[in-house]
Amino acid sequence: MRILLSNDDGYFAPGIAILAEALSDLASITVVAPERDRSGASNSLTLDRPLSVRKSANGFQFVNGTPTDCVHLAVTGLLEEMPDMIISGINLGANMGDDT
Repeated sequence: MRILLSNDDGYFAPGIAILAEALSDLASITVVAPERDRSGASNSLTLDRPLSVRKSANGFQFVNGTPTDCVHLAVTGLLEEMPDMIISGINLGANMGDDT
């Protein structure tokens, strides 16, 4: 099984590393997350500038865009094979969502 893991807190957030480690025995994990905290920007796409993807020392890939940019780039060309599942988290702090 292949899992794409992302978040809105950035690739450096402790929750994404913990989740990647917890899932690593169950599947092949690929992390593509924003380069910085993008809380509150989850549903937006970057349309006004080019995006770049870089790789951190721990192998996580990070994008200078939103969480949606990360997943979109991953499934439209960054990944060699489509993931079986996409998971977002673990969130740092409260996650209020659009419906609160």
